[in-house]
Amino acid sequence: QVQLVESGGGLVQAGGSLRLSCVASGSIFSGNTMAWYRQAPGKQRELVARIVSDNNSVYADSVKGRFTISRDNAKNTVYLKMNSLKPEDTAVYYCNYWTTQASYWGQGTQVTVSS
Repeated sequence: QVQLVESGGGLVQAGGSLRLSCVASGSIFSGNTMAWYRQAPGKQRELVARIVSDNNSVYADSVKGRFTISRDNAKNTVYLKMNSLKPEDTAVYYCNYWTTQASYWGQGTQVTVSS
């Protein structure tokens, strides 16, 4: 089992920045992928960014150049730095831990961007 705890969400004005954190605990295995997803009201959950153990990262087109995902393996933590936030970035952001054996989700953290 893996537990994920997100933090760092909140209310910010358009153009502002936030940094989300997700701490993983439990049976952490090497070679995992950690990711951030988001789900806006009435929409499907979508991938925002993911990062694998060798720090290769992938971003959704909508956040490229504005968001940066990073990880600290010693702390089992993944971060999402979000700059130049837009109202359309408003959503609940979820952390995901994935290996070929299992996938785990955090409880989510709300990000609200006001115009």
